[in-house]
Amino acid sequence: MDDCIFCKIIKGEIPSEKVYEDDEILAFKDINPAAPIHILVIPKKHISTLMEINDEDMHLMGKIMKTIQKIAKEQNVAESGFRLIANCGPDSGQEVMHIHFHLLAGRKMGPKIIS
Repeated sequence: MDDCIFCKIIKGEIPSEKVYEDDEILAFKDINPAAPIHILVIPKKHISTLMEINDEDMHLMGKIMKTIQKIAKEQNVAESGFRLIANCGPDSGQEVMHIHFHLLAGRKMGPKIIS
């Protein structure tokens, strides 16, 4: 997608502070963090929302979850805990139409979900 900000980050057209990268996944620090640790984990394949995941994407989604585990361990929050958020569609607050997961940690999280 030519106008997708995350696709531009993947291509290196927009800089990011990378935390993890392989052939299929990119993780980077959010530029407007909602917690001391706020990392976005995205597939390099453009998938607009969770509703567009198909059977061929199931391996990729599992790999993303394993990557999130790895990042949580590297950030030393695997034991203390973290919040994982995936918004789906405009009413959820999804601002970038490229599937992404917010890993939030570094402080005690209350029951309130970020907006």
